[in-house]
Amino acid sequence: MTAAVWFVLILYAVLGVAVAVASRRRLGEGVTEYYLAGRRVGGIVSALSYGATTYSAFMMVGLVGLTYAGGVGALGFELIYLSGLGLVVIFGPRFWLVGRRFGYVTPSEMLGDRYGSRALAAIVALASCVFLVPYSAVQLMGIGYLLSGASDGAVPFTAGILLGAAFTLVWTLVAGLRSVLWTDVLQVVIMLVTSLIAVGFVLAALGGVGGFIDTIESERGDWLTVPGPGLFDLKTFLALTLPWFFFSISNPQVSQRLYTTESLGAMRTMIAGFLLLGFVYTVVSVVFGFSALALLPGLDKPDLATARLIGSEVIPTAVAVVLMVGILAAAVSTVDSILLTLGAMVSHDVYRPWLGTDRRVSELLAGKLVVVVMTVIAVLFARLELDLISILSVASSTGLLVTVPAIVGAFFWRRGTAAGAISSILVAGIAVTVMQLGGYAPFGVPPAFWSAGLSVALFVAVSLMTPRRDRDRARAFIDELGAELDARGIR
Repeated sequence: MTAAVWFVLILYAVLGVAVAVASRRRLGEGVTEYYLAGRRVGGIVSALSYGATTYSAFMMVGLVGLTYAGGVGALGFELIYLSGLGLVVIFGPRFWLVGRRFGYVTPSEMLGDRYGSRALAAIVALASCVFLVPYSAVQLMGIGYLLSGASDGAVPFTAGILLGAAFTLVWTLVAGLRSVLWTDVLQVVIMLVTSLIAVGFVLAALGGVGGFIDTIESERGDWLTVPGPGLFDLKTFLALTLPWFFFSISNPQVSQRLYTTESLGAMRTMIAGFLLLGFVYTVVSVVFGFSALALLPGLDKPDLATARLIGSEVIPTAVAVVLMVGILAAAVSTVDSILLTLGAMVSHDVYRPWLGTDRRVSELLAGKLVVVVMTVIAVLFARLELDLISILSVASSTGLLVTVPAIVGAFFWRRGTAAGAISSILVAGIAVTVMQLGGYAPFGVPPAFWSAGLSVALFVAVSLMTPRRDRDRARAFIDELGAELDARGIR
């Protein structure tokens, strides 16, 4: 098994490098080309890449583990995320239009310009770096668990993390978003096809779909109810799903993709394609989790459920090895998108306006250095092996919730101001970070609710106390956007 693992990993690496290098041939000059692929990405490629960026080690490792630990509540939790894609229907055209109109490269640049504050853009960029470290790290953790578990320790956990980090750096640095896009297309096909084949073998081991249902109903009936074995009580479920619902606009590696499509029609294709891919992958992951519960009960670490199932005799070795690479591909595709976006945000909104006055280091080089530094930090964080992958993933989105009021206000509230946005992100961000690191839940209220409540209250209250003259930029921004939306028949 170990030899087969290394052979397929090497083959995957060669294919990935070949795709990345080939994509470099079409790479033009400038930051818009490097970070946004020249804003010329078609609908199908966007849908596949959006799926690869969003669905990561969280799914076939984290969601499988969450299903193993908590039952059918995990399905509801993930479907909440899919329903949150409705936010893209509302905000997607707006991001796309202002991106084209004002030439924005990053979501933080857009917020800084809308509220007339370079400081706000820098704060959003740096806050994203802080909150996305856990989410990047869990992808590398998923790779480490997967390779270590599937090979019975022949590939150590740390070696798996470093391997994932190496793939990430290559895919990201070779040709920016073009490299990420085309390696994403390769990776999403691998992850989806292999997971469908593998789940077929797992269901066959349980006697087909009927046998699977009968086994779960008779042996794990509690897992088919909410709260099931206890993980998904109402408070926990809501605390997990609230930040997940806003994922599509709060996570910059996702919202930045809204600048890249070649047209609004391509964006609609992206949304429809992602919904189909997401639903299929969600069902596959949940079925995998229930199957692991039936075939491999009593695991100490639910996040090892997929790895143990891959290493068992249920799935043929050839299929298991390719599935393992498919899950690795899903994790790498998410990390490279995060790192590319963080590199763009820090170099464009922190380095360029604040530190790069003498331009001894170009903006693109600064962005690449940020990618390397953030990769090292993510590796160090991943080696701590903290908590369930799914819980850590949600912790990142809980932190990023503090940016949502400013994003919504940017498009829909003329009275929102830079002071309101900055205070909501800084104060609420610090508060929720302290709560999550210290395990605090004041008055029994989970951090996710404090994150949302504090940020909204501060944004509204401080904005209303801000002098009226500071709201003029908001009126111009929203009125100009409204005129373009009306001209295109969008509301």
